[in-house]
Amino acid sequence: MTSEQKMKAEITYKVSKKLDLDETIQLYRDSTLGQRRPVDDRNCMAQMIKDADLIITAWHGDLLVGISRTLTDFCYVAYLADLAVHQSYQKKGIGVELMQQTRAQLGPNCMIVLLAAPAATAYYPRVGFSNHPQAWILHSGDKLG
Repeated sequence: MTSEQKMKAEITYKVSKKLDLDETIQLYRDSTLGQRRPVDDRNCMAQMIKDADLIITAWHGDLLVGISRTLTDFCYVAYLADLAVHQSYQKKGIGVELMQQTRAQLGPNCMIVLLAAPAATAYYPRVGFSNHPQAWILHSGDKLG
């Protein structure tokens, strides 16, 4: 068994929203997702975790190495709000496994949608997602109407 296969076998996955806030923020920073999330706003990050409908985490021993944070109704649609894997653990199948674990918690007809970070636009088609050009965003400061 190669060292990469051994490490992959040592990763455990958990369904839980009981996370240490500092540990979670550090993972976001270590995955680069922290560049696009309010990691300096502890209250917001705490609420993001608390109010998520589904959180799957990946652990290497006691080290949090991945997270999938989803908002969902569990039957029709699930918005995969965050998929973050520690940079040192990327390209080892952890992201795909986090999404598979997420999917396993959803109803059989529930679709997963997401907005990809610019650096990840090539990743999602490789793992099975299809592009949907009709997505729209209204940022908090944008005028409506």
